[in-house]
Amino acid sequence: MKILYGFLGFAFIVLQYKLWLGEDSVRTLNMLEAEVQAQRELNEGLERRNKLVEIEVLDLKNGLEAVEERARSELGMIEKGETFYLLVPQKK
Repeated sequence: MKILYGFLGFAFIVLQYKLWLGEDSVRTLNMLEAEVQAQRELNEGLERRNKLVEIEVLDLKNGLEAVEERARSELGMIEKGETFYLLVPQKK
């Protein structure tokens, strides 16, 4: 009978080890769930960014105002008849 209890105790310890510290353990599951949550948050941020870029692309395709604004701000272009003024800060 002692041998049976000893074997059951040993089996219990081995199974508990596998449950808490083994390859497919609760700890591994918790770490994977945290990774999945972090990836979901990253994906949501990227989806928001993609929607903004998509809106900007549609605006650039359909409207000349967006193209004009971009040309003015990024390329420094001006229309005919406009005067360009560059304000330079004074050196102290």
